[in-house]
Amino acid sequence: MVTNETRFKKGGFPEIWTKELGEDYLRTLFDAIIYKDVVKRWNVKYPNKIEDLGRYLLAISPAKYTISKLKRILEFRSKTTLEKYIKYLEEAYLIFSLERFSYKEKEKINAPRKVYSVDTGMMDALSSKLSLESGRLIENCVFIQLRRKYKENKNLFYYQTNGYEVDFVIKEGLKVKQLIQVCYDINDYNTKQRELRALIKASKELKCRNLLVITWDYESMENFKWRGLERKIKFVPLWKWLLFM
Repeated sequence: MVTNETRFKKGGFPEIWTKELGEDYLRTLFDAIIYKDVVKRWNVKYPNKIEDLGRYLLAISPAKYTISKLKRILEFRSKTTLEKYIKYLEEAYLIFSLERFSYKEKEKINAPRKVYSVDTGMMDALSSKLSLESGRLIENCVFIQLRRKYKENKNLFYYQTNGYEVDFVIKEGLKVKQLIQVCYDINDYNTKQRELRALIKASKELKCRNLLVITWDYESMENFKWRGLERKIKFVPLWKWLLFM
């Protein structure tokens, strides 16, 4: 029997299911995309470097990155080349980058971005089995669904302020329409406090009361108080959100 968590780790490429292929297929597919769709198309001068970059970004997703940090870790000589290679990977739809929300354009440009994989199966195949967590898989899944709805990330961001982070900010026009947290296990007290405090803080700063937490299997509507603020927060299981989003 295939569990829901196993489905996430296998991903959504049709051949994985119709031909019952495994991780070796996904690794081979990754190599084909890198060398046929990226290196050949863009005449990449350092193919090994862009392969290392693609593997690294898929393995850490979802996670924040900066050009300076990537340059140091992967030993790139040029920030310009690194930025160009990231753009190639995005145009090949291997990865997506999400900007931090800010009303100030300069802050938005200079802030770290978050990287997401095109497919949770490929993300799993290229990740360390010791480090890959279910929470990362479902956050990546939520991002993919949101990006399908909010094209080109123009209305989709993450938010961070004073140590608190909200996974997704949905903007409509000049206003913030919804704030979303993704949390695999909301039953842990410390985790719940951290996630909801971030929502409360962002709710005040961004003037948004439409607050949602996507969980693995928990559903509820709760009032949460923190530092004199009280907000109503909706909890929805991932499967139900995917059906009705």
